[in-house]
Amino acid sequence: MPIPDAALSELREILGDRLSTSTADREQHGGSETFHRAPPPDAVAWPLTTADVSAVLRVCNAHGVPVIGWGAGTSLEGHALAVRGGVTLDLTRMDRVLEVRPGDMLAVVQPGVTREALNTELRATGLMFPIDPGANATIGGMAATRASGTTAVRYGTMRPNVLALEVVLADGRIIRTGSRAAKASNGYDLTGLMIGSEGTLGIITELTLRLHGQPEEVAAGVCAFPTLEDAVECVAMTMQAGIKMGRIEFMDPMAMKAVNQHLGSDYPEVPHLMVEFTGSPESVRADAEGFGALAEECHGQGFRWATTQEERSKLWAARHQSYWAALKLRPGATGVVTDVCVPMTELPAQVAAAAADMEAAGLIGDIVGHVGDGNFHTLLLVDPDSPEEIANAKAAATRMAERALAVGGTISGEHGIGIGKRSLMAAEHGEGWQVMATIKRALDPNNILNPGKLVPDLN
Repeated sequence: MPIPDAALSELREILGDRLSTSTADREQHGGSETFHRAPPPDAVAWPLTTADVSAVLRVCNAHGVPVIGWGAGTSLEGHALAVRGGVTLDLTRMDRVLEVRPGDMLAVVQPGVTREALNTELRATGLMFPIDPGANATIGGMAATRASGTTAVRYGTMRPNVLALEVVLADGRIIRTGSRAAKASNGYDLTGLMIGSEGTLGIITELTLRLHGQPEEVAAGVCAFPTLEDAVECVAMTMQAGIKMGRIEFMDPMAMKAVNQHLGSDYPEVPHLMVEFTGSPESVRADAEGFGALAEECHGQGFRWATTQEERSKLWAARHQSYWAALKLRPGATGVVTDVCVPMTELPAQVAAAAADMEAAGLIGDIVGHVGDGNFHTLLLVDPDSPEEIANAKAAATRMAERALAVGGTISGEHGIGIGKRSLMAAEHGEGWQVMATIKRALDPNNILNPGKLVPDLN
């Protein structure tokens, strides 16, 4: 239902021209990177301070108006769509790096800071924030969705790299979770609760981040394999051997074809692994040699090294742009995108089964993944105006998720739930999903924060 006039009037008093009901602004915040669609929000708000966020939430809570947090808008499961109308809270103007403490290896930022902007700010300190989901996402959005990406195999996900948060609850209360200390043993882990809550429990307005040293030496390379099974088996052997990878990424033949067309590269259109080693010159050399021996054992061939920053950037562009490259394989198509994460010993069979699913369903698409931690992604290209094609692709994605659960994996290692995977939550969590609803009800009894997402319906 539309926002009550009284609520709009109160919000305008707080925000002035930073509240918009124009069609252009609303539609700009009503889209998705993938096939997920919903009507645009009723209004868009741009807060500048935590006090702004608190005031907006107090008004919306009093009037029962939904509030949906928005960062860069790069999520893939419809997380930020206003499925029940309301106000989209665009946090991108809260984009200041508030403090950097090199001695403590931490930084304090507002949620609208992007990961690239933060690392530009850190460049002279010798430190970095390593989490890299591919897109230039906002740090607040990355925390809300518990993002990870290509470097998770070395540095972990957002959860261990966020020390503390400032969060505004549904009723406007402002809380602080965590601290600047390296560890703590007191009370419930409210920081961990908020990370990955997808904006359903609170709006993150400040983050204290763990930083890492920039590596002394970096080397990257790409290696071709004759079969998908050979490539994925090499990943499993590499991790079991204890080789410390900076990144280890898989791309299937269709992904390599798409990248060649998109970037004008000349990679063989066969399965590839893209790898990166970081550390001292001696450790990088030893790790690279160890991986090279394993790759040869798994029939790897045509290894290409990239040692300069320019060469590495070009190599990783192939991986980071694979989504947009793949869309060009079928002009006019959109993507049904999914990911699962499984134990390493199950990875080869699971990737092979996903490829067989796509072939059996007659779907064009590709498989890529952060396979060093058992996480892989599929992109299924569909006609956005064809309910039949979308349903076929969703059915294939569901089979992949169900297989992952059957071997002790998870329905999503990285993309999160949003609206795309909400129907699978009960299968993974059982009664635990109802416990999540209990927590949601306690913190947001009026169900205004990103309703229709992540947890069961409360009403």
